[in-house]
Amino acid sequence: MELSIGTVLEGKVKTITKFGAFILFDNGVTGLVHISEIAAGYVNDIHEHLSEGQSVRVKIIAIDPAGKISLSIRQAQEKQRQPDQKPALSFEQKLKQFMNDSDSRISGCRQYEHRTKSRKR
Repeated sequence: MELSIGTVLEGKVKTITKFGAFILFDNGVTGLVHISEIAAGYVNDIHEHLSEGQSVRVKIIAIDPAGKISLSIRQAQEKQRQPDQKPALSFEQKLKQFMNDSDSRISGCRQYEHRTKSRKR
């Protein structure tokens, strides 16, 4: 089993802590999934997402010189996404969409405001 950055592997949850979960691989190597890499949204309690002994798919995102392995469940799931799903929008695309929606709402409000002012006079 090759341990290099970007590799997606299957492992078992060995230990759960308040800051993440340690994943054990078949070859006896252990890596850490930080709490921020467990799910796409905010994770308040790791136990809601993982349990000890559970089998999980993880992606190696970093290996430091001391040999510590950083893992991500979230990124492994993104790679596994079905082809019929829409790709995630980038920040710029989300911002552009928000601005367009906002502009149309504001123009609708202004149009209504203009009508009500003319009636009051």
